[in-house]
Formats: sequence, C-alpha cells, structure tokens
Amino acid sequence: MAKLGRSRRGLMSKVHLAADRRCRPLSFVLTPGQAGDSPQFRAVLERIRIRLPIGRPRTRPGAVAADKAYSSRGNRAYLRKRGIKAVIPEKADQAANRKKRGSRGGRPVRHDPDLYKERNTVEICQAQCTDNYSLAV
Repeated sequence: MAKLGRSRRGLMSKVHLAADRRCRPLSFVLTPGQAGDSPQFRAVLERIRIRLPIGRPRTRPGAVAADKAYSSRGNRAYLRKRGIKAVIPEKADQAANRKKRGSRGGRPVRHDPDLYKERNTVEICQAQCTDNYSLAV
C-alpha cells in the first residue's frame, strides 16, 4: 500500500531508514511526503530486528547517529530510557535556550564527533537500494 501525501513537489512519499555501519538496512518506515522526520524516529527504532545465530533477535543498537533534525528532548529521553548512546548534535537554538536559562538550563549535550562522521551510512544505504531498484524513490 503506497502512502502518498502532498508536498511542494506534488504527491510524494518518504522513506525513513535505519542502517548499520556497513550500510545495510535495518528497518524502514514509509510515510506520506508531508510527514516530519522527527516523529518517525521512534517508529524506525522500534522496528529494528537483528537476527543472531541463536536466541531472540537484538532490538537495541549500541549507538544512534542522526542529524540535527532528530535533536528533540523527547528523542533523547527515549534513547536514554532504552540505554542507547545518542550521537546527535544539538541545534543552535536549543543550545542558545539552554544557555539563556543559566544553571537551570542543564548540561550541554555530549557528542562524539568520530561516530558522527559515520552518519552518512544511511544516505549510502538508500543510494544502494535505489541503484538496485529495491526501493523506488
């Protein structure tokens, strides 16, 4: 079932994708084109199932690298609750608001720049899927 929605370029759909470090797809969610990225963050992570030789599949990655669009307080709380390391930089306006509040603004977000450099694996995975025609974008 295709999920089509209106965007500036007409009827479109979006693929929200999670990939591992070897650019292999782990899970995806298909939404209408006007759907935002951040609300789909939790849905994509909940669909991750990594099969192991024995036992039940793994559902929790060690770390999640994402761009600033996913830097909401709710996404960070969800990752913290599940024990997943967040490698998401803080938006400039969020940092300014935190600093404006002074000591009540909380600690700055921890960010691992080396892990963040590997964030492009999702784009590479999506490009490989479209090149192989397994995903039409």
